[in-house]
Amino acid sequence: MIDLDAVLQGNRLAFSRMLTQIENDTEEGEQALIELYPHTGKAILIGVTGAPGTGKSSLVNQIAFHYRNPEDGSTPKTVGIIAVDPSSPFSGGAILGDRIRMKSLSGDPGVYIRSMASRGSLGGLANMTIGMVHAFDAAGFDVILVETVGAGQAEVDIARLAHTTLVVEAPGLGDDIQAIKAGIMEIADILVVNKADRPGAEHTERALKNMLQLAHPQLRRKFINNHNDNLENNSDEINLWETPVMKTVATTGEGLPELMHQLRKHRDYLNESGELRYKLRNQISFELKHKLKNEMLNRFNKKIDGQFYKEIFDQVLSRKLSPQKAVKVFLEKEGGE
Repeated sequence: MIDLDAVLQGNRLAFSRMLTQIENDTEEGEQALIELYPHTGKAILIGVTGAPGTGKSSLVNQIAFHYRNPEDGSTPKTVGIIAVDPSSPFSGGAILGDRIRMKSLSGDPGVYIRSMASRGSLGGLANMTIGMVHAFDAAGFDVILVETVGAGQAEVDIARLAHTTLVVEAPGLGDDIQAIKAGIMEIADILVVNKADRPGAEHTERALKNMLQLAHPQLRRKFINNHNDNLENNSDEINLWETPVMKTVATTGEGLPELMHQLRKHRDYLNESGELRYKLRNQISFELKHKLKNEMLNRFNKKIDGQFYKEIFDQVLSRKLSPQKAVKVFLEKEGGE
């Protein structure tokens, strides 16, 4: 039984047990999220994504350190870190190695690191990442950092979840064409060239800036708004954020004060422009549709008889029935029972 009062009072053991229940998608974890939801909506949510090898974990480590030890004289913030690691397609396991790179934070009582496996989920996040974010938020963490899998250009779900999205690049990982590809670059609120002490950093920075000149800022809002079709859209009334390109060396902390300044600047922009309210509406819309899709699939699996499913599957396998027609047959069967 989860002691929610203990979670709200900052008990780490109760919090850890609750996270396990949420990640495993148990009834106990679901009930905890229902009861904790009124306590959410206060945390600053920052997403960090990018290709493998760009140094995302080291950068998250430095961002957390600077929130805990602010150079501007502000009050230190408590930080929750959710690091999503890719799962093996065969065993379903994951190394969960991000804690190794963040071991310098392990002794800080104001930081809590939770690794979780993607378990085959696409888009860079695990299915229960949103639930984990709510748990950290309700537990009183001021800042929540979500590090995505790091699988490449398809990791765009984080832009629908985070208030501020950092896309991390590094020199030597691709040519100019790679740098300007659509998709993951267009979700960035801040572009970071990490490992900027390596040869080619200036070339990478220049390619990213050229990409930003070609991009249309309204496209990003349109992408995020795909999950918010039924809600009002006042995008024409909002001054659009101009994405900066920052250079950092996460292993030494070089460039981190400037990056932290941009994070604060983007937060101020969200509050002053009203964009934060827009993002929160999109976040809730994305979560609702995500949960509806999963719930409908679960109900379908429970309702459709296994033998009937096998019969239809075999017909598709033998090319007697198309996948499109098979879906209609399943829906008709479900609706008729």
